[in-house]
Amino acid sequence: MRVVNQNWARSERHALCDLLAETGPDAPTLCQGWTTGDLTAHLLVRERRLDAAPGIMVPLLAGYTERVQRRLGTATPFARQIELLRQGPPGWSPLAWPGVEGAANTVEFFVHHEDVRRAQEGWTPRSLPSALEDDLWRRLKTARFTLRRLPVEVTMADPDGRTQRLTKGGRQARVHGLPSELTLWAVGRKDAARVELTGEAEAVNVLSQARWRL
Repeated sequence: MRVVNQNWARSERHALCDLLAETGPDAPTLCQGWTTGDLTAHLLVRERRLDAAPGIMVPLLAGYTERVQRRLGTATPFARQIELLRQGPPGWSPLAWPGVEGAANTVEFFVHHEDVRRAQEGWTPRSLPSALEDDLWRRLKTARFTLRRLPVEVTMADPDGRTQRLTKGGRQARVHGLPSELTLWAVGRKDAARVELTGEAEAVNVLSQARWRL
């Protein structure tokens, strides 16, 4: 049965908050060098500090963003941080504007939920609703920006036979997996994503060795 009209951004947000409450602020994540406390502060800065959020994407401003993130994490009790994160962005935040939530937060919260889940011992893949897998498949096209510097042609392929070419030119490779796993691979969680690479040997080698993060 397919679930329709589900707000996946919101459901992944709440699932992440539940998990953060279980792990506490000192658990590992797949975000290099970050604990769960660091990740939570990052998400709050993204939604609630318009002065600091640009540094998440702009390296020149990253130092200020990191200082704000550290101060927030130190000054605000972790339980309160989770409460604020669960509430979602305040009304004045662009992330609260109608129509923005799904576009801006579905992949963001899915990936960060898995960043926490898959950094814990004994994790196993979730069995996701087909509608969420479909939603993630549609959003894979945004990975073109992340993968644009790869010198190979990358095509994503899912078990339903769907394909998406995300980069052009060079030797060809395919990345096979569920849309959820392809999403994690595309944003740089390569070691945790359950995918298979096929294609020209040189292209497969490039993808195996390359590193990128979003």
